[in-house]
Amino acid sequence: MEKKLENLKINIFADGANINEIRKMYDNPLIKGFTTNPSLMKKAGVKNYKNFIQDVINIVKDKPISFEVFADDDDKIEIQGRKIASIAKNIYIKIPITNTKKKFTGKVIKNLLASNIPLNITAITTLDQIKMVYDLVNCDTPIIFSIFAGRIADTGVDPINLINQSIKITNDKKNIQILWASTREILNIVQADSTGCHIITVPNDLLKKLSLIGKNLEGYSLETVKGFYDDALSSGFKI
Repeated sequence: MEKKLENLKINIFADGANINEIRKMYDNPLIKGFTTNPSLMKKAGVKNYKNFIQDVINIVKDKPISFEVFADDDDKIEIQGRKIASIAKNIYIKIPITNTKKKFTGKVIKNLLASNIPLNITAITTLDQIKMVYDLVNCDTPIIFSIFAGRIADTGVDPINLINQSIKITNDKKNIQILWASTREILNIVQADSTGCHIITVPNDLLKKLSLIGKNLEGYSLETVKGFYDDALSSGFKI
């Protein structure tokens, strides 16, 4: 049975750092939240992190928005997290599952959760990582587990099993939400929805294709054929 956009239960977040795109997506009722990261910010030409956060918060005032720390040791990560969180109540602090030395960031996660700072634990790719963070969650502070399904799939591994297991393990703690990250195609939205995943974050270029969900395939085939035909005519091809 084909999925229809209006029947999806999953929360769709917009993933990006272009201010104009964020403004457009904020006005879209289908978009329930936002995520960013340093790589997306670099791509968008962001030079001043603090100014960028304020610019985004001036637009996104009542939906969850994740901003990522960029320090690499526990103390500095925690300081950055607290500073960013103090800017607005709808901010989730994105903390990588490890630092660049492969050290688990559990100490920071535990401290910020205890301070009631909403977190988004990012770059998760294994069930062991899920379990490590799950064991730290002993309060009601909202926390998102961002599983990089697209990157997992890039290695030839189906991420669906990890998503399913993660939902099963964390289901007893209602403040935990599982997020499908590193989205590659519109099909991923349908897949994530089918698992019972809470959130999927989607790049702006893909969000522009949301209306294709549930599209009649025979009609889509005909559109494609007409497109080939029109392009051939306009190009003046002859044999």
